[in-house]
Amino acid sequence: MPAASPTQTIDLAITGMTCASCVSRVEKVLARVPGVQAAAVNLATERARVTAHHPDLQALIAAIQKAGFTAAEIRPEAPPTAGTKPQDKKDLIHLIAAAVLSAPLLPGMAAPALMLPAAAQFALATIIQFWLGARFYKAGWAAARALSGNMDLLVALGTTAAWGLSTWTWLATGHAHGLYFESAALLITFVLFGKWLEAKAKRSTLNALAALIKLRPATARLLNKNTETETPIAAIRHGDLIVVRPGERIPVDGRIAKGSGAIDASMLTGESLPTDHTVGDSVAAGAINADGHLVIETTAIGAETMLARIVRLVQDAQASKAPIQRLADKTSAVFVPVVIGIALATLAAWLLAGAGADTAILNAVSVLVIACPCALGLATPTAIMVGTGMAARRGILIRDAEALERACAVQTVAFDKTGTLTLGKPSLARIVPPRALADAAALQAGSEHPLAEAVRIAAKAIEKPRAEHFRAMPGLGVAATVGDRHLILGNARLMADNGIDLAPLAADAAAMTGAGHTVSYLAETAPQRRAAAVLGFSDTIKPGAREAIGQLHRMGLRTVMLTGDSEGAARTVARQIGIDEVHAGILPQGKAEAVAALRPVAMVGDGVNDAPALAAADVGIAMGGGTDVAMETAGITLMRGDLSLVADAIEVSRRTVRKIRQGLFWAFAYNALGIPLAALGYLSPMAAGAAMALSSVSVVCNALLLRSWRPLT
Repeated sequence: MPAASPTQTIDLAITGMTCASCVSRVEKVLARVPGVQAAAVNLATERARVTAHHPDLQALIAAIQKAGFTAAEIRPEAPPTAGTKPQDKKDLIHLIAAAVLSAPLLPGMAAPALMLPAAAQFALATIIQFWLGARFYKAGWAAARALSGNMDLLVALGTTAAWGLSTWTWLATGHAHGLYFESAALLITFVLFGKWLEAKAKRSTLNALAALIKLRPATARLLNKNTETETPIAAIRHGDLIVVRPGERIPVDGRIAKGSGAIDASMLTGESLPTDHTVGDSVAAGAINADGHLVIETTAIGAETMLARIVRLVQDAQASKAPIQRLADKTSAVFVPVVIGIALATLAAWLLAGAGADTAILNAVSVLVIACPCALGLATPTAIMVGTGMAARRGILIRDAEALERACAVQTVAFDKTGTLTLGKPSLARIVPPRALADAAALQAGSEHPLAEAVRIAAKAIEKPRAEHFRAMPGLGVAATVGDRHLILGNARLMADNGIDLAPLAADAAAMTGAGHTVSYLAETAPQRRAAAVLGFSDTIKPGAREAIGQLHRMGLRTVMLTGDSEGAARTVARQIGIDEVHAGILPQGKAEAVAALRPVAMVGDGVNDAPALAAADVGIAMGGGTDVAMETAGITLMRGDLSLVADAIEVSRRTVRKIRQGLFWAFAYNALGIPLAALGYLSPMAAGAAMALSSVSVVCNALLLRSWRPLT
């Protein structure tokens, strides 16, 4: 069977989108390009992410241009943008011009005596309509040509109807009364004002991600034969020595080769205080060297650095769509045609009721304008952008919008024990009999398990025999040959599988378990089959673990421990920190099965040994230093091993989803209330235009309130 062709992801910057209907149209045209598997368009960032087999960039751009928009590829290192500075300046100039030209029309609305002559009204309104409003005609025509609709089409139809009615009335009657030029002019002015405010608010949603990207220094001070040279980052290679002076940002990921000092990594991990680092310690690009003179050996640059991975993960999350967005997508696909139908029905109903043509047309115009689906397309992406950005600044990386939405629904949080609830640096507290330490150390010489390291440290000063034919059994232990003996070292399950009678060691094992120690056994399977020793390991509970579990309880969440450790040791830790439920002595696959039975559940682990359980959970939360494995496996990655971040991650998820729901509710409610009012004649076109413009701004500003979120502890 031939292998599936590899897929690639392309990010495109799109200009010209104004509402949710535009998003739907772009996604549809991209989906029809050969090889495209998926296309997700974000109105707030004005970006599209396309996944395809052997994507043809030019074909993608051509499809978007045919739909009436412009597109360009975004390079991975490009900063996030919502609009461009030249366009921002042009929009502001057009807004000011519209306001200046509309101002003379306002007095006549309050007092007929102050009304301008009809020719002056016509001149001012026409300039606004066909110069400043040209953008609506251009984008609206592109939508109509594609047999679709958008905000621009509704505005173009509505304002043209008001302008056309006024022009016809003026030419037919010759007087300045009964004209609605100010309605068309002010409508365009209000829409331009709303779009300008919306653009400013959207840019604010990108602040957190932009702050992360700005952490990347452009150059590094390369050390070569005692000479320091300012060198572009792109020219730095693995193994190069980089000098970082006090107060400077670290330009690369690396290890300290010389010097020591406090490193401020708050923007990467959310840690509030600098931490001391010395020779051999790892440092990350973007962190600040607070007070030391460091020489760093480069281990990663560019896209390989932790900072680049964080930025990439946040960008991926902000480009994704939450499941809750599907309703808005389905609605926006048919929204504009339905609104046009309602406007025509309004026109016909008022005419049949005996109203004049001017009243019927103006009420139909109000329907067209008030129903623009801008807020519908902004509610979800803006909240996701702000929520994921704020979380990232505090050391919480959310993989995608689906993980964000699922996290808010969890009712149970399950924890691994070793390395998650404890420091993961156990020490050998006791071994019975002590003479068995040499054999235990021989077996553990080739193991990377934390308990193996504890045995090796304890046996550092004694002579050890040589072990051969080493074999690791995940979740059970290890086996090897020492001389003519076949030895195994592991948990009680491994002993039972090999028929080892543990009765001779039961009393010592019980005493160790009662003290909260993790128990392992050493046994011989050939030439004899007997229990040889019992080992007790102690591990330290993480600082703040009890407080973190308490915070989860206050949030109404149940806590569970899933561990391969013994029942006694697991329950001792659970009792000390307040865990509600314990499942002990289970293998990695057993953890996954236990997690599946606890749904809706979040699983917290180290992202490596707990990979099956992290994948099985509704939301996997990986603790630690943001390793590649953790980021690939978990929906949420915590950049430092602080258990309080678990509650923070769930809380920021709850708040973000709450903002999404609020935004969608108000977007739907606004149209559900506004369209009937406009159809019944209770809203003038100007009031409808102002309300439509401010609805989008209010949705974005509501999402921006997430920026006030602070960690719970």
